[in-house]
Amino acid sequence: MNLKGKRALITGGSSGIGMAIAEAMLSKGAKVVISARRQGVLATAVEMLSKTGPVQGVAADVATEEGRAKMLAVANEKLGGLDVLVNNAGGVRAGRLEETSEADIRTMIEVDLVAPIMLTRAALPLLRASGDGMVVNVTSGIALVAAPFYGTYAAVKAGLAKFGESLRRELKNEGVHVMTVYPGATETPMMASNRAGPELGFTREPASAVADATIAGMEEASFEVIRGGEARTKMIALNRENPGALDKRFADLKPALLLAVRDHSAL
Repeated sequence: MNLKGKRALITGGSSGIGMAIAEAMLSKGAKVVISARRQGVLATAVEMLSKTGPVQGVAADVATEEGRAKMLAVANEKLGGLDVLVNNAGGVRAGRLEETSEADIRTMIEVDLVAPIMLTRAALPLLRASGDGMVVNVTSGIALVAAPFYGTYAAVKAGLAKFGESLRRELKNEGVHVMTVYPGATETPMMASNRAGPELGFTREPASAVADATIAGMEEASFEVIRGGEARTKMIALNRENPGALDKRFADLKPALLLAVRDHSAL
């Protein structure tokens, strides 16, 4: 896909990976609408991004039907249509399952899985009308190799990845491509309450690196973008060929990992 002139809606675009993708797309000549729940943070992001290219903001909650409808209405009005939908908004709550509240579990399911499915469903008529449309689903490396204390988050991100795979095949040769992004640990506000470092498998990279890889994948119409380099590739292979070995590795890390991630919350 040539991003010049393309019209994009990016959920969760006021910070982190979403904002980095917005900036990268603007630098390629795209026109962008970003969404976020908090008006103040959104306004600051729009002001910063406007230095790079034409951007609009819409304050709306992706977890609600009304919020999703508002996003699409604003994108259609301001951009005159839609070529790219980036499902980036998400939330996380780590910790032992029995110590995670039902409310937090349901929020992750609604925001990380139900919302992008429903928003994509509602956006498809606009994306089809584009003739050169794309859906980008931002999941997580945990969808490929699930870590302890992230049970619900791993489930919803893996679900979003398989949703994208199925939809890609459903829409093949119909003018809409679907790509899945698997970021590793990334320096974002969402990761601020996670104290796990490289010794526990959380080697962080800047959001701009994820965005640049995402843009390259979009331009090449890739099926997926997996971050984490050779180490991630080896873990994925080991998880497939000898999952028990990873179980043992995680078992050795569990006490320290729980201490590091038990306060990890961004909902």
